[in-house]
Amino acid sequence: MATVRPRRSVLYMPGSNARALEKAKTLAADALILDLEDSVAPDAKEAARALVAQTVAAGGYGHRELIVRVNGLDTPWGHADLVDAATMGVDGVLLPKVSDVELVRRAVEILDGAGGAPDLPVWCMMETARGMFQVDRIADHPRVTCLVMGTSDLAKELHAAHTPLRLPMITSLGLCMLAARAAGISIVDGVSLDLQDEEGFRQACRQGAELGFDGKTLIHPKQLDA
Repeated sequence: MATVRPRRSVLYMPGSNARALEKAKTLAADALILDLEDSVAPDAKEAARALVAQTVAAGGYGHRELIVRVNGLDTPWGHADLVDAATMGVDGVLLPKVSDVELVRRAVEILDGAGGAPDLPVWCMMETARGMFQVDRIADHPRVTCLVMGTSDLAKELHAAHTPLRLPMITSLGLCMLAARAAGISIVDGVSLDLQDEEGFRQACRQGAELGFDGKTLIHPKQLDA
């Protein structure tokens, strides 16, 4: 029987910040994304990878689901990230900028070749225009268990405004929702960047719930309560 895990709050934690990674052990988040990508400077990538591996091995995260977001395979760090993530003991690996299922296949081959568990889950960031036209194939891959909306990068690629109601992204949100539900997997909403607009954030959470998302990705612990 498959394990059902809540993914209401999925908090990004910078993989290069030892203090933040330690603090995460006390936060009321359902899941933590230990990030090696956007939040880590190029000259800190390798140190962050080692720090995340060390922190995960030390334990203490309790019930929290641990996901490591790797760098893209088109970067100097992506392959090594996947090799190390395969045996880190995390609950899943998040791939950035997934535009086609071939990227998922390549990543799975690397994870398996590095000794990863044959059922290690793969999560996919949906944040490119091309990915929206391939999302059904991506969601149907047997190792993909969750889609994560990357609304900030998607807005940039669409040349769209990131408005509170997110009308420019409704089509993309809907396509990903349909694909996730058809495949029977989870899907979590994108981040809200304005930490000062608390009411706007609550509205975004309500909108995400109304659209059918299982939860929301967060960038700061102050967003957890809402």
